[in-house]
Amino acid sequence: MKTAVKTERITILGTPDFKNFLTREAKKEGVSLSQLVRQRCEKKPANNDDEELLAALVEEVHAATVKASLSLKKGLDDAEKVLAKIKKAT
Repeated sequence: MKTAVKTERITILGTPDFKNFLTREAKKEGVSLSQLVRQRCEKKPANNDDEELLAALVEEVHAATVKASLSLKKGLDDAEKVLAKIKKAT
């Protein structure tokens, strides 16, 4: 035997403008206001274009930082070798 889905009433407070906004959004999506709130609250945030762009930029900055760090280390190593040669020559 199947059991009935249980629901509970949830009351939230908002301004009339907020309620009108929710009502318009629900109408646009063709769902009830309650269904709209459930869908929006249960939905995992999607990766939007800004987040994808930011992730790509972070990868580029990371790669550039690694490259710069290696170049700096090589430059410091080269400078130490030159200083060692100068000290030997004097």
